[in-house]
Amino acid sequence: MPLLELSNLTVRFGGLTALCDFNFSLDPGELVGLIGPNGAGKTTTFNIVTGVYRPTSGSVLLNGRSIAGAKPYEINRLGIARTFQNIRLFGELSVLDNVLVSFNQSALGGFFGTLARTPAHEKLERQREAEAMSLLETFQLADRAGEIASSLPYGQQRRLEIARALATRPRILLLDEPAAGMNPQEKAELMELIRFLLGRFELGIWLIEHDMKLVMSICQRITVLDHGETIAIGAPREVRENPDVIEAYLGEPA
Repeated sequence: MPLLELSNLTVRFGGLTALCDFNFSLDPGELVGLIGPNGAGKTTTFNIVTGVYRPTSGSVLLNGRSIAGAKPYEINRLGIARTFQNIRLFGELSVLDNVLVSFNQSALGGFFGTLARTPAHEKLERQREAEAMSLLETFQLADRAGEIASSLPYGQQRRLEIARALATRPRILLLDEPAAGMNPQEKAELMELIRFLLGRFELGIWLIEHDMKLVMSICQRITVLDHGETIAIGAPREVRENPDVIEAYLGEPA
């Protein structure tokens, strides 16, 4: 059984069909790309999976269980986390607090434990802080833990957003254009980081990205959308050489 399975997924907004009969599956340990021109339906697909939108028809199964129409926080608790095209950090909180806030999706000892500052609650808080610092070490952000998140350089803010998503302990990580706005060095570091995360956290990773060098280098297979329709599925080389993909998205070589 796939970890995530989308079957005949269709999304309509009034008379506009944003996604038509979309099919997809993701297994643990897979890194799969989703590419296509702007407006192709990529982020709409992520929004359906994470509960932002409800599908018009079709199914979304996580471990065989339907999650179509569930609330975003419910889907996160079931094991799906995401990042966004536009960074959505808590800019006025510290780097450490941005990660710690993600642990709130699992109870920190209850309201009265928090209010009374019981020994059990304080022990749990120390454990959470140690876990958060470990994540920041992984993302090379531990030395900036006390700084305000909005003060970080752009590339580090991107890494912090991924660290915050991982703090919810997902089984599936959805990355929506993680390389957007990064310089070439930051993109190279991001590629290595994503490869590392795939093995370290035993995740399934689904990636939307416009940087074709990144996508073709790290993805095991790729789905291509155009105007809500799937026009290609396959390994990077198959997709790169597909005439429909070249016409709709990649373009002819000069």
